[in-house]
Amino acid sequence: MLSDTIVATATALNNAAIAIVRLSGDDAIPIVNEIFSKDLNKVRTNRIVHGYIMDDDKKVDEVLVSVFRSPYTYTREDIVEINTHGGIYVTRKVLNLCLAKGARLAMNGEFTKRAYLNGRIDLSEAEAVNDLIKADSEIKHKSAIKGLDGSIERLIEPLISEVMEMIGMIEVNIDYPEYDDVKRITHDDLIPSLKKWVTTTASMITKAERFRIIKDGLKTAIVGKPNVGKSSLLNALIKKDKAIVTDIAGTTRDLIEDSVDLGNVTLHLIDTAGIRESEDVIEKIGIERSLKAIKEADLVILVLDASRPLEREDEELLRLIQDKRHLVVYNKTDIKKVDDAIGISALSGDIKELVAKLNDEYQSDQALIDEDILNNERQIALMKKAHAEFASLLKEAADDVPLDLLSSGLYEAYHHLSMIIGKDYEDDLIDHLFKNFCLGK
Repeated sequence: MLSDTIVATATALNNAAIAIVRLSGDDAIPIVNEIFSKDLNKVRTNRIVHGYIMDDDKKVDEVLVSVFRSPYTYTREDIVEINTHGGIYVTRKVLNLCLAKGARLAMNGEFTKRAYLNGRIDLSEAEAVNDLIKADSEIKHKSAIKGLDGSIERLIEPLISEVMEMIGMIEVNIDYPEYDDVKRITHDDLIPSLKKWVTTTASMITKAERFRIIKDGLKTAIVGKPNVGKSSLLNALIKKDKAIVTDIAGTTRDLIEDSVDLGNVTLHLIDTAGIRESEDVIEKIGIERSLKAIKEADLVILVLDASRPLEREDEELLRLIQDKRHLVVYNKTDIKKVDDAIGISALSGDIKELVAKLNDEYQSDQALIDEDILNNERQIALMKKAHAEFASLLKEAADDVPLDLLSSGLYEAYHHLSMIIGKDYEDDLIDHLFKNFCLGK
């Protein structure tokens, strides 16, 4: 696959000032030579040449052609970029001429995939490229830049090296028991290392999951009985009248969603239907969706009516969310104050106690922005697998399971860690990851 030459537009295909058609591969320069008015073989690397794209003897466009010779390129292959005028017809014409001369249309993310397969970047750095393109906030941009700078490899490479060294010493003991100059590894040597790795991986996972909240926000379900002020709270948080507010119980029949940045944390809000017993078919569907939203939420805000005593439905909701990350908020404090609780008056827009509580909760996590930290669900999932393997090995080692059997578990943990940066990889996984990239990157 890497022996062919690929081509794609590296800019959006629309009417614009310029467009870029990018080629990568051994034949990138010869292919463009066949349609360019000047000889690129005489052009040194990292140079831009002015000329014309030709279709036989007809001029197609006046262009600038950039030549980048391997191995000092994005893909470590020869790369040619044709800067055309940005008309849709012109761009397609240049692209089709390249295809006619032997280039293959690149798949999504294939330029970055080649950079990874050719060893210029690791898998976490490739993911950071995509993160940088899609970044829509300062924190996502900063996180992506750190990823491009090799932050994930810096984070886990010491751990990978320690595990590999332990595997190597165990394997030498097993394969060459007669060697007297090699340290004899025992359970007393392995157990402290396993304890350290369990602690280290647990810390990495905890920090990553907290950072994910800072970076991506919290999926937040606002729940409560009908008519306690859930919709008023959503409107107050987003500062607009999105949810219908009336005195009639059961007004909200479906989920209403929006997002708000509070400063230290972003909430992806879901205003749910009031949860109560109902014979109304439509309302029952809304309640079922509310229960599902609670299950899937990162945070649940339970709204209680401060002007009324707790009722059976309130007690049931408190029980339902007890194992979830949650906040209990008393609404209608303009009618009745509640001591030692988060009090709000959603209808009048007085929610400062709730906002302050949420910002205080995630204030300390802002420091995570400057740390090397796992950056996405794939990386976190692999670290969780490595952590589980270390924890299981620790129990087995304490039970004196033979070292040769423990060695296979260490290999599993090593594999999971290596997958994070792509030292070990599976073809199907790699193909899936790069399909999420845009065409031409």
